[in-house]
Amino acid sequence: MKILTLDAIWEPRPGYSITAAEAKTRKAVNASQVLKEPKLVIGESPIPRIAEDEVLIKVKACGICGSDTHCYEKNDQGYMLYSGSVRPPVIIGHEFSGEVVEAGGKVIDLKIGDAVAPEGVLYCGLCTECRTGHPNQCQRLEMIGFSAPGAFAEYVAVKEKYCWKLDVLRSLYPSDDNLYEVGALIEPIGCAYNGMFIAGGGFHPGAYVAVYGAGPIGLGAVLMARLAGAAKIFAFDLSEPRNRLALELGADFAASPDDLKEKGTSPGEIVREMTGGHGADMQIEAAGAALETIPEIEKSFASNGKMIHLGRQETHAPMEFNTIVSGANRVIGARGHAGYGIFPNVIRLIAAGRLPAHNVITSRFPFDRVLDAFKQSTARTDGKIMVRFP
Repeated sequence: MKILTLDAIWEPRPGYSITAAEAKTRKAVNASQVLKEPKLVIGESPIPRIAEDEVLIKVKACGICGSDTHCYEKNDQGYMLYSGSVRPPVIIGHEFSGEVVEAGGKVIDLKIGDAVAPEGVLYCGLCTECRTGHPNQCQRLEMIGFSAPGAFAEYVAVKEKYCWKLDVLRSLYPSDDNLYEVGALIEPIGCAYNGMFIAGGGFHPGAYVAVYGAGPIGLGAVLMARLAGAAKIFAFDLSEPRNRLALELGADFAASPDDLKEKGTSPGEIVREMTGGHGADMQIEAAGAALETIPEIEKSFASNGKMIHLGRQETHAPMEFNTIVSGANRVIGARGHAGYGIFPNVIRLIAAGRLPAHNVITSRFPFDRVLDAFKQSTARTDGKIMVRFP
């Protein structure tokens, strides 16, 4: 089968001490500190053999995540930009859906022909974090497309417990092409859902919401904020095409911070002004640019407001804690999309016609042009770039 592999040179930065676990497993906990000269290579691999509790999925659609783009990109010293865990060489890709073409002997509910969207967070189910209801913080966590074989491949083997059926979407998306594309969007929207409503605890209808970064997860946050009853939604991104898309998806105001600066204002000042001085009740950092976004978030915190940090980056960013203390504000980190009913709830919302996820897709590529798709992703002007398989 055809695959797209991410590879890199293992060369820890001077001053970075790898752990014993990293040395043993060759999985870099912070790839940006260890992996150098990343590259993507189209190749061939045998079709995976499934275990008794796994299904073999023929991949139909796979989206390019911002994290995938960061794995592809490098800094001036040649180090990978992605600051999460990576075990190269690995088949990249984790936002996907496909058709079950084989089922192991211990598979219970899935059958050949089922359309499914798998979670990409492979939690063990046995560690303390998993057993106390926190699968995204699993201590033995593996992630499809980063440390476990991913979905920029014709086939992928996945345990049944991570897969969710898409049957309920058939009436709204009778075409297989549309069905599988929407299925591949459940993962990034699920990340926004997890941050806003699970880790972040949600907000009351009528709240003001600001989203920093209008990439796929930020756009998912805009969709979820509109659906949950936000009174005003603000979106800020350096890309004007993304800002326009944010407006189409439900934002009330969207602009580039650079453009605002030229006009003598800033995102935080705009939020404060357009909410009559109240500020934002929930602010989502989906840009991975904390040095630039946190000062603006601080300007526009409502009392008892929350900041949900979803963007991943390699940096230390200062915060003004007097603002946090005086306003009784909260700063909340969130990773992943597993558990808590996230996948089935997102699927239900799409099926009900209340979550127009397909509008996030702005470009489509066949798998034989996947390298062109990745190159386009570095421009950061698309909503979601979708790669389709025959």
